[in-house]
Amino acid sequence: MDGGILSQDEIQALLSSMDLSENPEGTEKAEGGEPKEDAAPAANEDTDALLTPVEKDAIGEIANISLGSSATTLYSLVNTKVDITTPTVMVANWESVVNDYERPCVFIQIRYTTGLNGSNIMILKEHDVKIIADLMMGGDGSNTDGELGELHLSAISEAMNQMMGAAATSMSTMLGKMIDISPPEASLIDLNDVATGGDIDPFLQGNFVKISFRMQIGDLVDSSIMQLYPIDFAKSLYDTFVVTKAPAEPEPSPAPQAAPYAAPAANEQMPQQGNPGQQDMGMGNPQMNMGMQMPMGGMPMMGMPGMNMGYPQMNMQGMNVQPAQFQSFNNNMGGMPAQENIGLIRDVPLDVTVELGRTKKSISEILDFAPGTIIELDRIAGEPIDVLVNGKFVAKGEVVVIEESFGIRVTEIIN
Repeated sequence: MDGGILSQDEIQALLSSMDLSENPEGTEKAEGGEPKEDAAPAANEDTDALLTPVEKDAIGEIANISLGSSATTLYSLVNTKVDITTPTVMVANWESVVNDYERPCVFIQIRYTTGLNGSNIMILKEHDVKIIADLMMGGDGSNTDGELGELHLSAISEAMNQMMGAAATSMSTMLGKMIDISPPEASLIDLNDVATGGDIDPFLQGNFVKISFRMQIGDLVDSSIMQLYPIDFAKSLYDTFVVTKAPAEPEPSPAPQAAPYAAPAANEQMPQQGNPGQQDMGMGNPQMNMGMQMPMGGMPMMGMPGMNMGYPQMNMQGMNVQPAQFQSFNNNMGGMPAQENIGLIRDVPLDVTVELGRTKKSISEILDFAPGTIIELDRIAGEPIDVLVNGKFVAKGEVVVIEESFGIRVTEIIN
């Protein structure tokens, strides 16, 4: 050290001899003397910056109308009353989904193909999926034993396909443009086996919009359902919604045009100058005085025969007025069409179908079909069969054999 000034070598020696185990200012010290890393800020710490309350309300209204249509469609599939509550919209992250939902659960991914660019994910509980699948197959919803298999996933995919299709139709009406989806994809996922949401879909890696609602299916299902939207997709929904709901600007009304001045005709009488009171009463106009009778008191009687109320009279002279004449209409009802008109459509091909009989089966019975299964129809043996042209019932007949082919002998024409 020279003159109280430390050299660079002396500074390095002092730094190397410092006790690095001391707790620096602003660093929390964990047990055992190891410094603890700063806690990461919450993913949804500033949700207003990601999604404003106004945007949340608009997205909630869109979801409410869409889910109402979905509930009606699900009712027709399970033949049981379905109730869906008003949804709640919030910004969430993957940790909140993992903490709030039981596992395993079913993830159903819906992608938009027309009208919107994006996707969303519906999350259902495994037990709820089993109940819905059993009801769709004609059961009473109690057959929920065993593991969730491909049959359950196929059933819930078809249910979601129809439900979200109905929701897309409602959104098309609400947003003013055609919206369509691709067939949903259902998969069973154990949240314990997923490290991050990005392993399922990239938009689940950070913050996203979570729409929660309660679904009740009779006395069988009463649980919370979640629908997840990417932030950008939710904002695009809001922008489209705002543009659709904005009132159209009224078109400016055209400026009034001054009526052109028309010079009076040669035979037209100019109004006489006189007492204004007489002009108001029509005293100065000979046409207005025609047929007016002055009763006692000097006031004219209104509504008397021959009285002209001051409206301009039409000059009928010089106008050619004739009664309207129309060509007679020859109605050929009840007769045969003209032969030349039939000739125009003689070569139009029509589909002729012969229907042997019909029956109805539940989904569970159809899944049991196998080679050798006998299906009983609603037609008695020997009863005439139906002949349909383009799907319209026109005749009855009986089956015949023509060489090695089947044929139909018409026995009755249906009027």
